[in-house]
Amino acid sequence: MSDQARGGLAKLRGAADTAALLPEIKVARPGQPLTSRWEELPVEPPGATMLGLSYRPLQAYALGLDPKQALADLLRYPFAVIRLAAYWNQLERRPGHLDFGVLDRWVNAAAQAGKKVILCVGAVKAFGYPEFFVPAHHLPAPLPEGRLVSPQSHPRLVAAATSFVGRVVERYRDRTEVIAWQVEHEPVDPLGMEHSWRLSTAFVRQEVAAVRAADSSRPVLLTGFLPTSMPVRIQQGWRTRDQGDSLAVAGQLADVVGINFYPRHAIASLGPRTVYLAGSQSPLQVRLNARLSAGLVRSGRRLMVTEGQAEPWETVTTPPSQAGNGMFSCLPEHVVENYNAALRLGRGAPGGLWAFLFWGAEYWLRRHEQGDSRYLAAFGRILAGG
Repeated sequence: MSDQARGGLAKLRGAADTAALLPEIKVARPGQPLTSRWEELPVEPPGATMLGLSYRPLQAYALGLDPKQALADLLRYPFAVIRLAAYWNQLERRPGHLDFGVLDRWVNAAAQAGKKVILCVGAVKAFGYPEFFVPAHHLPAPLPEGRLVSPQSHPRLVAAATSFVGRVVERYRDRTEVIAWQVEHEPVDPLGMEHSWRLSTAFVRQEVAAVRAADSSRPVLLTGFLPTSMPVRIQQGWRTRDQGDSLAVAGQLADVVGINFYPRHAIASLGPRTVYLAGSQSPLQVRLNARLSAGLVRSGRRLMVTEGQAEPWETVTTPPSQAGNGMFSCLPEHVVENYNAALRLGRGAPGGLWAFLFWGAEYWLRRHEQGDSRYLAAFGRILAGG
């Protein structure tokens, strides 16, 4: 092939890539009129998939809710499983002393409501902003940006982290409602766009070993972000190219692989409008993610959705809630649509999805307080099978 022909072919491929990318980018006003579409959508039957949610007391507080009452309100719904987190800097406020009082209350409340519990034991990262929960006395200097945090670079932190996760497991291993231990949150990925340090695979491997040493009877869960657009897929691959991303590590170390599924999220504001990535329904992304999900569980591992997007992801940390409007990144109908898409994705893996956990329950309660019960009603509709 001549150089001219090669150049022409490269241009055609570039044009094709651009054409494929453009449908994944949306520009819209964040606030959108609310409709009744969520009432009309079909609901995928869960089959053997357990349904549940993640509970974030810090998010409840940020939204102006009473965390204790928020949990009580959510536990009234007939779901099967709830994910709770042991936040290291809240449990160990002074060196060597762990106070499990608050976490005991959350676990006891879930048990009394008849729920199964997936417990995230941390240690460094756990779900819910700011996703970083190391006590200050275990970190005399900030973690170095652009570096891997490893047993060689931070031996004291690794020792403290493995001790912490072991003690959390020892505390709750006799609780029959606990069905799995989650180690870290998206463990080897960068911490959003705020920090570029990453935990090494060796660091996570030692934590997993500590959990299994404390309790070998329950599965270990590791989670990772499922790319739903080409820009995210490329960025994720580049930023984790040296040791793979969290889903790849979960495929090596975990008994259960948890995918965090966000079909629509904001990336930038343009005056009154916002730029969103929304490529999850493109045929290419559907094929790529079906192939990825099936590959993660070929060796006998189970697959679940640990975070199924059911609240807005806009350009601010706390999801905005405009009176009379929903947010473009997650309207009430998207609660149903995202659930349906994840269930279909899971059917491509052996055994289907072990569980699906909705992400955003605290936001639903805030909306309810503002007079909009659509998000809660959409959740209830899914639990009722449509």
